[in-house]
Amino acid sequence: MDRAPTSGGAASERRLWAWAAGAAALVIFGGFAQTFYLKAFFDTPVLSPLVRAHGVVMSLWVILLLVQLRLVAIGRTDLHRRLGAVGAVLFVTILVVGVATAIDAARRGASPAPGVTPLMFLAVPLADMLVFGVLVGSALWNRRHSATHKRLMVLASLAILAPGIARLPVDFIRQGGLPVIFGLTLLAVAACIVVDTVRNRRLHPAFGWGGALVLASVPLRIAVAGSAGWNRFANWLVG
Repeated sequence: MDRAPTSGGAASERRLWAWAAGAAALVIFGGFAQTFYLKAFFDTPVLSPLVRAHGVVMSLWVILLLVQLRLVAIGRTDLHRRLGAVGAVLFVTILVVGVATAIDAARRGASPAPGVTPLMFLAVPLADMLVFGVLVGSALWNRRHSATHKRLMVLASLAILAPGIARLPVDFIRQGGLPVIFGLTLLAVAACIVVDTVRNRRLHPAFGWGGALVLASVPLRIAVAGSAGWNRFANWLVG
């Protein structure tokens, strides 16, 4: 059974989740402001219906996370549970639309860096969807265990920040490429885990295995992306 925090500890914990979710929302908005949220003010390429749908469902996920955290903070756990059903449907939609968008981008020849082919890069967003799916799926399975549920939900949202980070108008990020993008993503994940661990004087199991999954997924997707087996599989996906 997950240990319930004291009232003072609960308030501190809620602030941590609020800061984490708020930071994620700011990164997503900042990264996609020119190409999505404030597109009307910038001369950026026209988005396909699929890409627009992907932007909408991911935005709804961030909004839902913020709303759900706020509902718990004000004691409206009844409404939190009812909205959870909406979140489960949105979760499945994100997986379907996210995978379809990644495959479509590879089909169109999208690649973020020289030397990285579209088929190689396809491993990155698909791995994001896999990690996101495992974390959120586990969070939903553990919805009756509040301490585990909320940690996995926050971790899942931080783990998919790489696309937003990659598009931030910051020179060192754009010049650093994938190593910097992945590094900042892992830094956000690690910061949340470390603060929570120090505050509770123990590493919560959900953060232990969830953080290990996020960390291990980075070198694994890079290794897989360069393999002949992945190239054949990716060719089949986009074919």
